[in-house]
Amino acid sequence: MILKIKNILISQPKPVELEKSPYFELVKKFNVAIDFYKFFKIEGLSSIDFRKANKVRLTDHSAIIFTSKNGVDHYFRLASELRIETPDSMKYFCSTENIAFYLQKYIQFRKRRIFYAALNNSSDMVELIKRHKAEKYLLPCNEEHNNELSDILDANKIVYAKAIMYRTVSEDMIFLDINKYDMFVFFSPSGIKSLFKNFPDFVQGEKVIAVSGASTAQAARDAGLNIMVEGPNAVAPSMVKAIELFLTNNNKLK
Repeated sequence: MILKIKNILISQPKPVELEKSPYFELVKKFNVAIDFYKFFKIEGLSSIDFRKANKVRLTDHSAIIFTSKNGVDHYFRLASELRIETPDSMKYFCSTENIAFYLQKYIQFRKRRIFYAALNNSSDMVELIKRHKAEKYLLPCNEEHNNELSDILDANKIVYAKAIMYRTVSEDMIFLDINKYDMFVFFSPSGIKSLFKNFPDFVQGEKVIAVSGASTAQAARDAGLNIMVEGPNAVAPSMVKAIELFLTNNNKLK
């Protein structure tokens, strides 16, 4: 079936320089219009809410596990609000090199105390942590978080404590003309959740749903959506490439 794709909604903030982004190539190549709207925002817990939500003390830990830049930001924000000085001896274990270098926003980068997973997955992360099993770990996380990493930590008997420091909140999107779009691109389960919170009567029909990552795909299926574009994958290493391949194949049917 040939689908008419003229308007695409990307559930992320608009690139600062759209003309230099890979999305602009899609606009030119396929003559489509692309709008960017982030469907949710991250809110940090106040120091009072943090104490209510957690039974942990930041000073009880010798190492921190960071799986996102949000975790980094809200750990240091809360430490400042609670007037806790992070010791120079603290070790940091990051799920990606990008997050490790992001730490320079708050501390001096020292290789002897900052570690990151080479393969960007939970198993590789835990293998790294196992080499420092004597540490007492703190895991900053979202109020709604994936248990994949903590399950592996538990299986390997790593001593750690979760600390809920921030939450995901749906943005108010009711101003949006949802029927205008022929394709929706989502990058997290929170985007799917926000779609149905803002538009509870949303019916997919012939609209194309594109998702990034396994957890987003599962959230879409749980919501009853039919996924037509899924990435990244071996053929399409990025979501832009996955969209490009879909649009190319769709045009061949014309």
